[in-house]
Amino acid sequence: MTNTDHVALTLSSTSVTSLSGGAAGDESNISRRSLRRSWNQLPRCQRNLIIMAVTAFIFTALLFLPGDQLINIKDVRLKPGAAPFHIRRENTLQNPHHHPNVDKDNELPDDISAAVASPMTDENRLIKAKAAEEKLDDSKFSENVDKLPETVVVGNENGIIDIVNNVDQPIEQPLENNINDPSNLRAEVEEAIRNPFRVSHVSIESHLQSISAQLAKPQHFHGATNERQSAVVAAFKHSWAGYKTYAWGHDNLKPVSQTAHEWFGLGLSIVDSLDTMYIMGLEDEFNEARNWVKDALHFHTNRDVNLFEVTIRVLGGLLSAYHLSGDRMFLVKATELGNRLLPSFLSPSGIPYSDVNLGERSAHSPKWSPDSSTSEVTTIQLEFRDLSRSTNVSIYERVVNVVNEKVHALDKSHGLVPIFINANTGTFRNYATISLGARGDSYYEYLLKQWLQTGRKDNDNLILDYMQAIDGVFTQLMRRTPREHWVYIGELINGHDFKPKMDHLTCYLPGTLLLGHQNGMPESHLLLAKDLLDTCYQTYVRQPTQLAAEISYFALTDKEENDIYVKSNDAHNLLRPEFIESLYYFYALTGNRTYQDMGWVIFQAFEKHSKVAAGYTSLGNVKNTLNTRMRDLMESFWLSETLKYFYLLFSDNCREIDLDKWVFNSEGHPLPVYQN
Repeated sequence: MTNTDHVALTLSSTSVTSLSGGAAGDESNISRRSLRRSWNQLPRCQRNLIIMAVTAFIFTALLFLPGDQLINIKDVRLKPGAAPFHIRRENTLQNPHHHPNVDKDNELPDDISAAVASPMTDENRLIKAKAAEEKLDDSKFSENVDKLPETVVVGNENGIIDIVNNVDQPIEQPLENNINDPSNLRAEVEEAIRNPFRVSHVSIESHLQSISAQLAKPQHFHGATNERQSAVVAAFKHSWAGYKTYAWGHDNLKPVSQTAHEWFGLGLSIVDSLDTMYIMGLEDEFNEARNWVKDALHFHTNRDVNLFEVTIRVLGGLLSAYHLSGDRMFLVKATELGNRLLPSFLSPSGIPYSDVNLGERSAHSPKWSPDSSTSEVTTIQLEFRDLSRSTNVSIYERVVNVVNEKVHALDKSHGLVPIFINANTGTFRNYATISLGARGDSYYEYLLKQWLQTGRKDNDNLILDYMQAIDGVFTQLMRRTPREHWVYIGELINGHDFKPKMDHLTCYLPGTLLLGHQNGMPESHLLLAKDLLDTCYQTYVRQPTQLAAEISYFALTDKEENDIYVKSNDAHNLLRPEFIESLYYFYALTGNRTYQDMGWVIFQAFEKHSKVAAGYTSLGNVKNTLNTRMRDLMESFWLSETLKYFYLLFSDNCREIDLDKWVFNSEGHPLPVYQN
């Protein structure tokens, strides 16, 4: 029997060749078989644990990959509410027409819901986790956003923020939904400063064209209807003829020497006069001025200007001309100017610097002091808010709302404010004078007028601050003279010591008080308004020229010779409008023609003592009819305010401008009232 203890194998030549490669050639194959054999010999539970550990490692590694490796941004197709978080952050707008720029000083917000209301996708969560680990900077955001299709964030009916692709035209959306959003404000301001001819990433003209349905329509006026109004129109035309002949394109006329006076190089008298001419029906003069503004008014001069003065005169003048005429050219100019004024708001505190260079687009405190005047930083809100409402671009309103909030939060003395405030610290100067005259006056005026401009909301800080301030006027500043009992408003020197001094500027207060009473303020405001109006009138008619001095003083005791007197250094008259403004409010709100007669007395005094061959001049001495010492300057407010208020005061229709629909800024420029 044959032995069969062994097995004989017959291999193919290919197999033999592969095996004969030697141990070195087969190491990898043998190793794989050994690993497989070892794996198969492991218990099933151990194999499962190893698989879970490897899976967890891979997932963790993926989680911490850089965002641009995890998602190829340029290939992402955005859907509403589904964009990666940092993309949506970059496209959250101040309003539906504006793409804000990157704020390079800000990190990612912790609360995503504050930036967008739509839920995050898994990709969003991964990117957010990576941002938390590496604190991705805004330069990455800019790089990524540049690769995206144009997007814009809009709010739907339910207030949810959505992203819309490839937006060709701005989406009309109520501005007020976003005006209090503080996010990215500084970055938006800086972008507007860099590109003063653009808003919403397009030219100003293109933006206004896209909201053409919202633009103003022309108002209609009928011209002079009586002899007194005609006399005022004649005074304006005489002033305008002198300015046109000797100072055209310059800020002010020097009517005695028949030369020009330059201040800011912005043609102040032309811009300030636009709405006056329109209201008076002077079409030829208005069109001539309009063409100069279109062709010759430029804001790129390397020259410091005062934020307050340029705001109330130039920005206010352009906006008022736009609202009355419906000519959008004025709004284009106003928007560019608004952008160039924004550097003032880039202070550490948000309280604006007083001086701004429109050409260099930089700002600083005044050279004479580290402080701004309180009235100046709080008398720009009507104009900037109206610019936002007119353009549907919220940035202008937002910067002045910050100022309102800062000043509201400061400690005050019975609601009264010192006349200086520091833009760097955001605080009032210690022991500064408290006054309703120079450097303090229009703070109180604009508290009421802003409240009226925004629809008279209940419990608004503006009206609450106004009422508290007027209470402070009653308890701290109001006095009566000892014999004749004239009511006047004094000052607190160093914030404490009473001084019986009242600037002519304070004579705006009777009209403001009456306007407030007409809108719900208490009866005491009306009584004070009437008393102050009488006192202000006395400052005119007691002077030999029947023109008021710049400053009047009042007797504290009956030992003094006169209840009302003027010091020699304060006896000048600058053609100021404040008392005429108050007379106008009294006539417009009561219809009582007595106030017209009071105004006519003063107008005739200007005609007698201030009129010269080339216009009307300010005077150095109202106490002597034979030596008035002409000061040789016709300020632009003579054209924009004094003559305008005279004209409206003498109108047969006391509601020629409806004060329920319009509010006058501090330079006499009417701006529309909004419902909120």
